[in-house]
Amino acid sequence: MDTVAGMQLFVRVVETGSFSKASADLGVTQPTATRHVAALEAKLGARLLNRNTRGVSATEIGALYYEKCKSIQREIEAADSLATLLQSQVAGRLRISTSVAFGRRVLTPLVLQYMLEHPEVSIDLSFDDRYVNLVEQGVDLAIRMGRLADSSLGARYLGLNPWVLVGANCYLARRGVPTTPADLARHACLVYSSVQGDDRWHFGAASGTGAAVAVSGPLRSNNLTTLLAGVQAGMGIAILPRYVAQEAIARGEVRVLLDRHTLPAQEMHAVFPSPKLVPGKVTSFIAHLQQRFDGEWWLR
Repeated sequence: MDTVAGMQLFVRVVETGSFSKASADLGVTQPTATRHVAALEAKLGARLLNRNTRGVSATEIGALYYEKCKSIQREIEAADSLATLLQSQVAGRLRISTSVAFGRRVLTPLVLQYMLEHPEVSIDLSFDDRYVNLVEQGVDLAIRMGRLADSSLGARYLGLNPWVLVGANCYLARRGVPTTPADLARHACLVYSSVQGDDRWHFGAASGTGAAVAVSGPLRSNNLTTLLAGVQAGMGIAILPRYVAQEAIARGEVRVLLDRHTLPAQEMHAVFPSPKLVPGKVTSFIAHLQQRFDGEWWLR
Protein backbone atom coordinates (compact mmCIF):
# COMPACT_ATOMS: atom_id res chain seq x y z
CA MET A 1 0.00 0.00 0.00
CA ASP A 2 1.46 3.41 -0.92
CA THR A 3 1.81 6.35 1.45
CA VAL A 4 -1.36 8.12 0.30
CA ALA A 5 -3.44 4.96 0.73
CA GLY A 6 -1.84 4.42 4.14
CA MET A 7 -2.79 7.97 5.17
CA GLN A 8 -6.35 7.37 3.99
CA LEU A 9 -6.53 4.21 6.06
CA PHE A 10 -5.10 5.95 9.12
CA VAL A 11 -7.67 8.76 8.81
CA ARG A 12 -10.55 6.26 8.71
CA VAL A 13 -9.19 4.44 11.77
CA VAL A 14 -9.08 7.72 13.74
CA GLU A 15 -12.54 8.77 12.57
CA THR A 16 -14.21 5.42 13.27
CA GLY A 17 -12.14 4.50 16.32
CA SER A 18 -11.89 0.99 14.95
CA PHE A 19 -9.62 -1.00 12.67
CA SER A 20 -12.47 -3.30 11.70
CA LYS A 21 -14.79 -0.44 10.66
CA ALA A 22 -12.03 1.37 8.79
CA SER A 23 -10.98 -1.79 6.95
CA ALA A 24 -14.60 -2.53 5.99
CA ASP A 25 -15.06 1.04 4.68
CA LEU A 26 -11.97 0.76 2.49
CA GLY A 27 -12.46 -2.84 1.37
CA VAL A 28 -9.42 -4.42 3.02
CA THR A 29 -9.08 -7.03 5.74
CA GLN A 30 -8.53 -5.99 9.36
CA PRO A 31 -5.08 -7.66 9.52
CA THR A 32 -4.10 -5.75 6.40
CA ALA A 33 -5.25 -2.47 7.94
CA THR A 34 -3.37 -3.17 11.17
CA ARG A 35 -0.21 -4.09 9.26
CA HIS A 36 -0.22 -0.97 7.10
CA VAL A 37 -0.79 1.44 10.00
CA ALA A 38 2.07 -0.29 11.83
CA ALA A 39 4.23 0.16 8.73
CA LEU A 40 3.30 3.85 8.64
CA GLU A 41 4.31 4.25 12.28
CA ALA A 42 7.59 2.46 11.64
CA LYS A 43 8.32 4.71 8.70
CA LEU A 44 7.61 7.85 10.74
CA GLY A 45 9.37 6.54 13.86
CA ALA A 46 6.42 7.59 16.02
CA ARG A 47 3.35 5.96 17.57
CA LEU A 48 0.20 7.39 16.00
CA LEU A 49 -2.49 5.35 17.76
CA ASN A 50 -3.27 4.21 21.28
CA ARG A 51 -4.68 0.68 21.22
CA ASN A 52 -6.68 -0.81 24.05
CA THR A 53 -9.67 -3.06 24.63
CA ARG A 54 -12.09 -0.14 24.21
CA GLY A 55 -10.76 0.71 20.74
CA VAL A 56 -8.15 2.99 19.26
CA SER A 57 -7.50 6.71 19.59
CA ALA A 58 -4.90 9.11 18.24
CA THR A 59 -1.82 9.95 20.23
CA GLU A 60 -0.74 13.60 20.48
CA ILE A 61 1.51 13.11 17.44
CA GLY A 62 -1.21 11.06 15.79
CA ALA A 63 -3.75 13.88 16.21
CA LEU A 64 -1.41 16.39 14.53
CA TYR A 65 -0.59 13.88 11.80
CA TYR A 66 -4.33 13.25 11.32
CA GLU A 67 -4.96 16.98 10.64
CA LYS A 68 -2.17 17.05 8.06
CA CYS A 69 -3.49 13.88 6.46
CA LYS A 70 -6.98 15.38 6.24
CA SER A 71 -5.55 18.49 4.60
CA ILE A 72 -3.67 16.37 2.06
CA GLN A 73 -6.78 14.30 1.44
CA ARG A 74 -8.82 17.44 0.69
CA GLU A 75 -6.16 18.64 -1.76
CA ILE A 76 -6.17 15.27 -3.52
CA GLU A 77 -9.98 15.33 -3.76
CA ALA A 78 -9.83 18.87 -5.14
CA ALA A 79 -7.24 17.82 -7.74
CA ASP A 80 -9.36 14.82 -8.72
CA SER A 81 -12.44 17.01 -9.04
CA LEU A 82 -10.56 19.53 -11.15
CA ALA A 83 -9.23 16.84 -13.49
CA THR A 84 -12.71 15.33 -13.84
CA LEU A 85 -14.22 18.74 -14.52
CA LEU A 86 -11.62 19.66 -17.14
CA GLN A 87 -11.98 16.25 -18.78
CA SER A 88 -15.74 16.64 -19.14
CA GLN A 89 -15.82 20.35 -19.94
CA VAL A 90 -16.22 21.62 -23.48
CA ALA A 91 -13.70 24.39 -22.93
CA GLY A 92 -10.05 25.28 -23.36
CA ARG A 93 -7.73 25.10 -26.37
CA LEU A 94 -8.38 22.48 -29.05
CA ARG A 95 -5.47 21.76 -31.42
CA ILE A 96 -6.62 20.40 -34.80
CA SER A 97 -4.56 19.22 -37.79
CA THR A 98 -5.81 18.62 -41.33
CA SER A 99 -4.66 18.66 -44.95
CA VAL A 100 -4.36 21.97 -46.79
CA ALA A 101 -7.18 21.66 -49.34
CA PHE A 102 -9.65 20.00 -46.98
CA GLY A 103 -8.82 22.47 -44.23
CA ARG A 104 -9.28 25.56 -46.36
CA ARG A 105 -12.36 24.44 -48.30
CA VAL A 106 -14.27 22.29 -45.81
CA LEU A 107 -13.00 22.37 -42.25
CA THR A 108 -12.47 26.11 -41.77
CA PRO A 109 -16.18 27.08 -42.01
CA LEU A 110 -17.11 24.16 -39.75
CA VAL A 111 -14.52 25.25 -37.17
CA LEU A 112 -15.79 28.84 -37.23
CA GLN A 113 -19.37 27.64 -36.80
CA TYR A 114 -18.34 25.43 -33.87
CA MET A 115 -16.54 28.35 -32.20
CA LEU A 116 -19.68 30.50 -32.46
CA GLU A 117 -21.65 27.72 -30.75
CA HIS A 118 -18.92 27.10 -28.13
CA PRO A 119 -17.28 30.45 -27.31
CA GLU A 120 -15.46 28.88 -24.35
CA VAL A 121 -13.34 26.81 -26.79
CA SER A 122 -10.34 28.33 -28.58
CA ILE A 123 -8.96 26.48 -31.59
CA ASP A 124 -5.47 26.13 -33.01
CA LEU A 125 -6.00 24.91 -36.61
CA SER A 126 -2.96 23.83 -38.63
CA PHE A 127 -2.78 22.70 -42.28
CA ASP A 128 -0.22 20.14 -43.39
CA ASP A 129 -0.33 17.55 -46.17
CA ARG A 130 2.39 15.53 -44.45
CA TYR A 131 1.72 12.91 -41.78
CA VAL A 132 1.50 14.55 -38.36
CA ASN A 133 2.48 12.69 -35.19
CA LEU A 134 -0.31 13.70 -32.81
CA VAL A 135 1.54 12.87 -29.60
CA GLU A 136 4.85 14.47 -30.53
CA GLN A 137 3.24 17.65 -31.85
CA GLY A 138 0.60 18.01 -29.14
CA VAL A 139 -2.38 17.69 -31.51
CA ASP A 140 -5.77 16.90 -29.94
CA LEU A 141 -7.49 15.82 -33.16
CA ALA A 142 -6.65 15.29 -36.84
CA ILE A 143 -8.75 14.56 -39.92
CA ARG A 144 -7.36 11.64 -41.93
CA MET A 145 -8.44 10.33 -45.34
CA GLY A 146 -8.33 6.69 -46.41
CA ARG A 147 -8.18 3.48 -44.42
CA LEU A 148 -6.49 3.79 -41.07
CA ALA A 149 -3.51 1.66 -40.18
CA ASP A 150 -3.78 -0.26 -36.92
CA SER A 151 -2.40 1.93 -34.16
CA SER A 152 -2.92 3.04 -30.58
CA LEU A 153 -4.79 6.15 -31.75
CA GLY A 154 -8.46 6.67 -31.09
CA ALA A 155 -10.66 7.18 -34.16
CA ARG A 156 -14.23 8.05 -35.14
CA TYR A 157 -15.69 7.52 -38.61
CA LEU A 158 -16.99 10.73 -40.19
CA GLY A 159 -18.14 9.79 -43.69
CA LEU A 160 -16.95 9.25 -47.26
CA ASN A 161 -14.89 11.55 -49.46
CA PRO A 162 -15.91 10.81 -53.09
CA TRP A 163 -13.74 11.61 -56.12
CA VAL A 164 -14.85 12.66 -59.62
CA LEU A 165 -13.30 12.88 -63.07
CA VAL A 166 -13.60 16.41 -64.47
CA GLY A 167 -12.63 18.39 -67.56
CA ALA A 168 -13.26 21.88 -68.93
CA ASN A 169 -15.37 22.47 -72.04
CA CYS A 170 -12.50 24.27 -73.77
CA TYR A 171 -10.32 21.17 -73.44
CA LEU A 172 -13.10 18.75 -74.36
CA ALA A 173 -13.91 20.79 -77.49
CA ARG A 174 -10.32 20.27 -78.67
CA ARG A 175 -9.72 16.68 -77.61
CA GLY A 176 -13.18 15.16 -77.45
CA VAL A 177 -15.23 13.75 -74.55
CA PRO A 178 -14.12 10.36 -73.19
CA THR A 179 -16.94 7.82 -73.11
CA THR A 180 -15.05 4.89 -71.54
CA PRO A 181 -12.12 4.70 -69.12
CA ALA A 182 -9.98 3.29 -71.95
CA ASP A 183 -10.37 6.59 -73.83
CA LEU A 184 -8.27 8.33 -71.17
CA ALA A 185 -5.12 6.73 -72.58
CA ARG A 186 -5.21 9.30 -75.41
CA HIS A 187 -6.05 12.29 -73.21
CA ALA A 188 -3.88 14.71 -71.25
CA CYS A 189 -4.39 13.64 -67.63
CA LEU A 190 -3.34 15.75 -64.67
CA VAL A 191 -2.13 13.51 -61.85
CA TYR A 192 -2.44 14.03 -58.11
CA SER A 193 0.87 12.64 -56.94
CA SER A 194 -0.14 11.99 -53.32
CA VAL A 195 -3.07 9.59 -53.74
CA GLN A 196 -3.56 8.81 -57.43
CA GLY A 197 0.21 8.75 -57.74
CA ASP A 198 0.80 5.51 -59.63
CA ASP A 199 -0.39 6.94 -62.99
CA ARG A 200 -3.13 4.33 -63.05
CA TRP A 201 -6.70 5.43 -62.51
CA HIS A 202 -9.14 2.81 -61.26
CA PHE A 203 -12.82 2.80 -62.19
CA GLY A 204 -15.79 0.69 -61.24
CA ALA A 205 -19.11 0.30 -63.09
CA ALA A 206 -22.71 -0.53 -62.31
CA SER A 207 -22.22 -3.85 -64.10
CA GLY A 208 -19.62 -4.78 -61.53
CA THR A 209 -16.70 -4.77 -63.97
CA GLY A 210 -13.81 -2.46 -63.25
CA ALA A 211 -11.04 -0.89 -65.25
CA ALA A 212 -7.55 0.40 -64.52
CA VAL A 213 -6.13 2.84 -67.07
CA ALA A 214 -2.53 4.01 -67.41
CA VAL A 215 -2.56 7.79 -67.87
CA SER A 216 -0.08 10.55 -68.61
CA GLY A 217 -0.13 14.29 -69.06
CA PRO A 218 1.66 17.60 -68.74
CA LEU A 219 1.11 18.24 -65.01
CA ARG A 220 1.65 16.32 -61.78
CA SER A 221 1.16 17.93 -58.37
CA ASN A 222 0.58 17.05 -54.74
CA ASN A 223 -1.69 20.12 -54.47
CA LEU A 224 -5.33 19.65 -55.40
CA THR A 225 -6.01 23.35 -56.00
CA THR A 226 -3.21 23.43 -58.56
CA LEU A 227 -4.74 20.49 -60.43
CA LEU A 228 -8.16 22.14 -60.43
CA ALA A 229 -6.61 25.31 -61.85
CA GLY A 230 -4.96 23.22 -64.57
CA VAL A 231 -8.32 21.68 -65.50
CA GLN A 232 -10.00 25.10 -65.56
CA ALA A 233 -7.22 26.38 -67.84
CA GLY A 234 -7.94 23.60 -70.32
CA MET A 235 -4.70 21.71 -69.75
CA GLY A 236 -6.33 18.32 -69.30
CA ILE A 237 -8.55 16.00 -67.27
CA ALA A 238 -8.12 15.24 -63.56
CA ILE A 239 -9.53 13.12 -60.79
CA LEU A 240 -10.34 15.36 -57.81
CA PRO A 241 -12.21 15.08 -54.52
CA ARG A 242 -15.78 16.18 -55.02
CA TYR A 243 -15.38 18.93 -52.41
CA VAL A 244 -12.51 20.45 -54.42
CA ALA A 245 -14.34 20.39 -57.75
CA GLN A 246 -17.91 21.11 -56.60
CA GLU A 247 -17.90 24.93 -56.88
CA ALA A 248 -16.32 24.80 -60.34
CA ILE A 249 -18.90 22.18 -61.36
CA ALA A 250 -21.76 24.33 -60.07
CA ARG A 251 -20.43 27.38 -61.99
CA GLY A 252 -20.10 25.36 -65.19
CA GLU A 253 -16.32 25.84 -65.34
CA VAL A 254 -15.74 22.07 -65.40
CA ARG A 255 -18.01 19.09 -65.99
CA VAL A 256 -18.13 15.58 -64.55
CA LEU A 257 -17.01 12.88 -66.97
CA LEU A 258 -17.69 9.13 -67.07
CA ASP A 259 -20.39 9.53 -64.43
CA ARG A 260 -21.60 5.97 -65.10
CA HIS A 261 -18.34 4.74 -63.68
CA THR A 262 -17.35 5.02 -60.03
CA LEU A 263 -14.07 6.06 -58.49
CA PRO A 264 -12.77 4.79 -55.12
CA ALA A 265 -14.09 6.92 -52.26
CA GLN A 266 -11.92 7.60 -49.22
CA GLU A 267 -13.09 7.04 -45.67
CA MET A 268 -12.78 10.11 -43.46
CA HIS A 269 -11.86 9.71 -39.80
CA ALA A 270 -11.26 11.98 -36.86
CA VAL A 271 -8.24 10.59 -35.00
CA PHE A 272 -6.96 11.52 -31.54
CA PRO A 273 -4.02 10.46 -29.34
CA SER A 274 -5.77 7.74 -27.31
CA PRO A 275 -9.14 5.94 -27.35
CA LYS A 276 -9.24 6.14 -23.54
CA LEU A 277 -10.44 9.10 -21.46
CA VAL A 278 -11.15 11.32 -24.48
CA PRO A 279 -11.57 14.99 -23.43
CA GLY A 280 -15.02 16.51 -23.68
CA LYS A 281 -13.87 19.19 -26.15
CA VAL A 282 -12.66 16.46 -28.54
CA THR A 283 -15.85 14.37 -28.39
CA SER A 284 -17.94 17.53 -28.76
CA PHE A 285 -16.10 18.65 -31.89
CA ILE A 286 -16.29 15.16 -33.42
CA ALA A 287 -20.07 15.12 -32.86
CA HIS A 288 -20.22 18.52 -34.60
CA LEU A 289 -18.42 17.06 -37.62
CA GLN A 290 -20.45 13.85 -37.76
CA GLN A 291 -23.67 15.84 -38.04
CA ARG A 292 -22.31 17.67 -41.08
CA PHE A 293 -20.73 14.80 -43.03
CA ASP A 294 -23.89 12.76 -43.57
CA GLY A 295 -25.32 12.32 -47.06
CA GLU A 296 -24.00 14.46 -49.94
CA TRP A 297 -22.17 16.85 -47.62
CA TRP A 298 -20.06 18.31 -50.46
CA LEU A 299 -23.20 19.95 -51.89
CA ARG A 300 -23.78 22.00 -48.72
